Amino acid sequence: MRVSMVFFLLTIQLFLFLSFNVESSNNNCCSRNLIEDVCKNFTQVDPTLRYKFCIDSLEAGPGSRCANRTELGLIALNLLLNNATDTQCYIKQLLGKSKGLNPIFQSNLETCLELYLLGIFQLKEGIRAYESFGYGGVFGVSAISWSGTRCKDSMKENKGAVPPLKKRNNDVMHLSSIGFGFTSDE
Repeated sequence: MRVSMVFFLLTIQLFLFLSFNVESSNNNCCSRNLIEDVCKNFTQVDPTLRYKFCIDSLEAGPGSRCANRTELGLIALNLLLNNATDTQCYIKQLLGKSKGLNPIFQSNLETCLELYLLGIFQLKEGIRAYESFGYGGVFGVSAISWSGTRCKDSMKENKGAVPPLKKRNNDVMHLSSIGFGFTSDE
């Protein structure tokens, strides 16, 4: 009797384990399909957004493989916030090494820092709106996108110099496109 009870319990545990793993893998598949679907839609709306960048960015977000659309939007907004905050920190580091910098370049970096400070503040407000209502936040995404664009434009004034923020500004603008997709159509 004891052996059959142990066998019965082991069978139930095995069944539960296999059921959980199958359900878990199905969730990953569904989330992968969701990520692919939203990236396909977003790249059709914004042809400057690269599909692979969208996929790679969203899949890198913590929890994205199990997220629904609203949760994926919040993940995207937090990726944007983290990237913009890191760019702001990088600008501060460049300004910290400002001895001997071209005065125009230094002025442009200061402009970029101010733009990112304002954009990040507004993005945080937009994220709070999105968290509260599951939509909204487009103003915050717009502000940080504008910050990246203006910073990129101001850096173009340094003729002959490779802008140290070019990739970072481009990433902010692409992540903003993803953020727009989540905040503007819900």
